[in-house]
Amino acid sequence: MRGTLSYLEQTDFPIINRNALDVLQVNLGYLCNLSCAHCHVNAGPKRTELMDKETVELVMDFIRREKIHTLDLTGGAPEMNPHFRYLVRQAREMDVSVIDRCNLVILEEPGYEDMAEFLATNTVVITASLPCYLEEDVRLQRGKGVFEKSIKTLQSLNKIGYGTTQKLPLTLVFNPLEPVLPPEQKTLENDFRKYLAEHYNIQFTRLITLTNMPIGRYLDVLKDKKSQYMTLLKQSFNPQTLTSLMCRHQINIGWDGTLYDCDFNLAASLPVTSKVPHHIQQFDQSVLSTREIITADHCFGCTAGHGSSCGGALV
Repeated sequence: MRGTLSYLEQTDFPIINRNALDVLQVNLGYLCNLSCAHCHVNAGPKRTELMDKETVELVMDFIRREKIHTLDLTGGAPEMNPHFRYLVRQAREMDVSVIDRCNLVILEEPGYEDMAEFLATNTVVITASLPCYLEEDVRLQRGKGVFEKSIKTLQSLNKIGYGTTQKLPLTLVFNPLEPVLPPEQKTLENDFRKYLAEHYNIQFTRLITLTNMPIGRYLDVLKDKKSQYMTLLKQSFNPQTLTSLMCRHQINIGWDGTLYDCDFNLAASLPVTSKVPHHIQQFDQSVLSTREIITADHCFGCTAGHGSSCGGALV
């Protein structure tokens, strides 16, 4: 990640500050059953970084102390962390809403066959990555056979109520592989909904679009188009997105307990400002709540066009 950091060190992104904390996002580690071309944390089967039980307990203490209402779990494949189920159960016992950022395919892997039922039983919200509704596009981005497994998983999720009942929301996530901005979110959602229903009898709750950040593995995809892509992001800057940026109302905890303003800053090795504690163990809401957010050039990805966040388009 050092190459990413040096590439992003200098920035003319506007200064922004935090608002009230609403969402706690936790990166449970970089271990993943896939090695997607757009992955900003370079996750994959050979990664060994995983949040340990001690840090998970610190997360739970944080949730209790700060009265967090939403816990957003990401990775890697967050389900591959050995403490994933414990964390989910503990959070749900406190009536905390839990989001699982799922790659879908993990639910078909040996040892995870009952994971979908576990998520449903605990009414976990699934936010699932499906870069496109066309097989070839998904193969290029995520590997051979991933599309077929993703479709099978979505059909299985529908059968247990995900995407078909209000109790079990199923959100799909679109990322373009090419160095372009995502299309208008609602229009693309209608395209996804029609195609998946007609071809695979699949239903989902909503679709969100994410802009690929020029960090992590996606830098390798860009190759000699890095400069052009950054120019596109900067020229597409939309000031209307600034008030809704996810970093203004959530905080990210890395697998080792380090505090970041967002998961993209985690990927770029940019923890919260040096003026405040860097680890969850020393978290002080009174200090962190008014801090200036650490920014770099990749932040232009969140403010380009319709905007981009963990919740999709911003305007």
